[in-house]
Amino acid sequence: MSAQKKDAYLVLNAGSSSIKYAVYGTDLTQHLHGQVDRIGIGPAYHGGAASIDLPVAPDATHAEVLDWLLNHIASLSDALRIVGAGHRVVHGGRDFAAPARVTDDVIAKLETLAPLAPAHQPHNLAGIRAVARRWPDIPQVACFDTAFHRTQPRIAQLFAIPREFSDDGVLRYGFHGLSYHYISTQLPHHLDRPNGRVIVAHLGNGASMCAMQNMQSVATTMGYTALDGLVMGRRCGELDPGVIFHMLRDRGMSVAEIEDTLGRKSGLLGVSGISSDMRDLLSSNSPMAAEAVDLFAYQAIKKIGALAATLGGLDALVFTGGIGENSAAVRSRILQGCVWMGAEIDNTANAAGHSRITCNGSQLAAHVIATDEEGIIAGETRRLVTG
Repeated sequence: MSAQKKDAYLVLNAGSSSIKYAVYGTDLTQHLHGQVDRIGIGPAYHGGAASIDLPVAPDATHAEVLDWLLNHIASLSDALRIVGAGHRVVHGGRDFAAPARVTDDVIAKLETLAPLAPAHQPHNLAGIRAVARRWPDIPQVACFDTAFHRTQPRIAQLFAIPREFSDDGVLRYGFHGLSYHYISTQLPHHLDRPNGRVIVAHLGNGASMCAMQNMQSVATTMGYTALDGLVMGRRCGELDPGVIFHMLRDRGMSVAEIEDTLGRKSGLLGVSGISSDMRDLLSSNSPMAAEAVDLFAYQAIKKIGALAATLGGLDALVFTGGIGENSAAVRSRILQGCVWMGAEIDNTANAAGHSRITCNGSQLAAHVIATDEEGIIAGETRRLVTG
C-alpha cells in the first residue's frame, strides 16, 4: 500500500527571463526549490544539484516553459499533493493592499496593470494560468510587491502633477514589497530598535530602498513603475522626464523604443557597455565599468540621505537582495558615504558577510539579512487557503 500523500503549497515567482519555484508543506517546511533561467534564448533548469536543458525550443514562451515545469514539479513530488498555489505579482495598483484569492475578476484587474510592469506582470499572470491548466481545482493566491507600501502616508504617494492624474491612480506605489515584508519580520531578531528608523536596501538586478518605522513602509525609491529610483542592472532609475522628451523629439524614438532603452538597455549595462551583472563590473579593468559601479553607489548614498530625512534620522541600515547580501565591496562603498551619519564599518565582519557589519559603538548600525520572498508567499497562501 502506497503512503498517503501530504498536502503542500506551490510558490511561483515568474520573472522576465526566469521562473523560480518552491514547494512547502503545510508547516511551511520547504521540500523542493529550483528555477528555469535563460527563457527566450535557451531555457535551462536548475534544481538542487541538477541542471538540465529543457525539451522545448530555445525561443519557447513562458507558457510553454511553465507547462513543462509544472509537470516536472509534479513528477518530483510523488509524496506531496499540491493543494494551493501562491504567486508573486509585481503590481497590485490601488485595488490590492493585501494578498488575494485569484478569481476571474482579480485577473481582469491585474491585466490592466500590465503596462506598468511589462517585464513582469504578463509573466506573473502566465504562471497563474499555467497552474489552472495543470491543477484546475486548487485555489490560487496572488501576493503583491506593491501591497507592503500601502501603509505610506498619502503625501509620500503623490506626484506633483494635476490632481486628475492622481485621482486616476498615477501614484507612487513602490515595489519589492514581498522582500521588505520578510525583512520587517526579521528586524526584531537583528536590531536593538526594530521599531525605530530603518532603511532597507534591496540591491540586485532590480534595486530599491524602503524607509521603515514601526516595521512599516514610510517611503520608498520606486514609483508608479519599477523604473524609478536607484541604478539597476538594466533599468535607468532616477531620470529627468525631459530626457524622454529629447528621445521623442530629437531622436525620433517611438514609445516602445524608449521603454526598451530605459527598461532593458540602461542601468549598469548602459553605463558600462559591458554587463548588467555587478560581479562582472567589479572584476573588470574597464574605466566604464568602474564608472557604472561608482554611479550605483553614488545614487544609493544619495537616496539613503533622502529617505533618512523622511524618517527624521536613521538608526539602522539593512542590506538585502543579490548584491546587498553578497557584495562586500558594494556595501563598503555605500557605508563609506554614510560616515557622516555615524556609520563605522567593521571591515572584517563585512568581508565575512556577518549579520552586523558595523562596529559595536557605531552610531548607525548596518546589517545584512537574507530575504525570503517565497517564504512570505507560502505563508500568505496557507493563510488564505485554510482561512
